[in-house]
Amino acid sequence: MGEETSPDTAAAKFSHRHQPELKDLLSVSDLECSLCIRMFFEPVTTPCGHTFCKECLERSLDHRPNCPLCKQSLREYLKAGKYNPTLLLMEIMAATFPAQLADRKRVHEAEMAELSNLSKNIPIFVCTMSFPGIPCPLHVFEPRYRLMMRRCQETGTKMFGMCMYENGKSFADYGCMLEIQRMEFLPDGRSLVDTIGRRRFRVLRRGHRDGYNTADIEYLEDEKVEGEELAELQRLHECTYQQAQQFCEHGDATLRQILLHRGPLPEKEEDIQATKDGPAWCWWLISILPLDPSDQLRLFATTSLRARLTQLKHILTGILQGREYGHHLADLSTRGRI
Repeated sequence: MGEETSPDTAAAKFSHRHQPELKDLLSVSDLECSLCIRMFFEPVTTPCGHTFCKECLERSLDHRPNCPLCKQSLREYLKAGKYNPTLLLMEIMAATFPAQLADRKRVHEAEMAELSNLSKNIPIFVCTMSFPGIPCPLHVFEPRYRLMMRRCQETGTKMFGMCMYENGKSFADYGCMLEIQRMEFLPDGRSLVDTIGRRRFRVLRRGHRDGYNTADIEYLEDEKVEGEELAELQRLHECTYQQAQQFCEHGDATLRQILLHRGPLPEKEEDIQATKDGPAWCWWLISILPLDPSDQLRLFATTSLRARLTQLKHILTGILQGREYGHHLADLSTRGRI
């Protein structure tokens, strides 16, 4: 005869066999972020007990330092600047809805891949002129640009476009890619961003994404020359560089203050056609000369090094001969160039 089973043991086995599993108690809608109405991705839980996708909460805090649901202040949470993932919830999602979680990750990866494209729908920061190889420090406080900076970091590109504003358009037809080198986050969510100029580009199509401007672009490249044309270009380059040296050596107190802030005139390159944007010292000089932004933009847009050097030589000649020299330098302060 088999061993008899007590009524209590049988009841326990029956209860265990028929105990509902966690996935039977939950639906995918129970694991949705109330801000994006999608399955949580990298969920974080606020001190007041509400859970959101990390990116969704960051975007909400860009606008107001309060919980999106109960409106409790999250200033201290924002000040800490650290959003730890809700690990238990991540484990529950992985155990109960692995297929849906995998789909959610694929959607996120596709969005990151789209944001990583550096020729289509690149983010555009509309502010001022920037130039290849020239540092461009930024104070980022608008919600749209705070989002932009985070995305540039998250995608790993650390790149975005800078264009100046132009009447009749949302921004100018030409701009410069900036690379983020350092970000300092302030307690209230603002940030100080150190960037440096990289490639020039021309805008092909304008657009918008989540509040900020975007553009499809093509990169500019200086035309290369050879033979006698190259020899003539090198002579023009040498002559213009000597004038730039004279300009820097014989300036007044205002110019010395600019040089103290911007550093000395860069050394000239041996191969003046080595880079796609031409000699770095030209961009340094254009960034400090007392030029109207529209004149800077014309110099920026040309892909002829000869034309750029010829115009710079003409400007330097006028300044060195004393034509409106004091007036030009005074303009640097009033236009915010120092």
